[in-house]
Amino acid sequence: MTPTATALLVYVSWTLLLLVSLGVLRTSLVVGGKRAANSFAPSGDDMAAFGKRLTRAHANCYENLPAAGAVLLYVIATSQTALTDGLAYIFIGARISQSLAHLISTERLWVSIRFAFFIVQVAILVFWLLKLFGHL
Repeated sequence: MTPTATALLVYVSWTLLLLVSLGVLRTSLVVGGKRAANSFAPSGDDMAAFGKRLTRAHANCYENLPAAGAVLLYVIATSQTALTDGLAYIFIGARISQSLAHLISTERLWVSIRFAFFIVQVAILVFWLLKLFGHL
């Protein structure tokens, strides 16, 4: 498996792990009698601090997956992974690090750290797209 394919698989797996974690958290609140199953706001705004952060970390993953996934799938489908393999692990490392920073805190320092990891991902995606357009 190429680093590009690995990055795509890890991205989807990470998003699913966050979703399962959110499901476990919400299920524990329902089973514990603290919440009704139909009472959760999709935004997570009605949950305690960690629940809000987990909801947003998961949402941020699926909000950005279409762009990242499209680029990664395109290079895989067109056998151009040599263009993306070199930064694929850095890209997915930045994605996971952004989520972890999100889960840790929303204090100014952690928001800045999270944003820095986001910028790394965007810069890599733009770089990849420029390389791809250069090969048309």
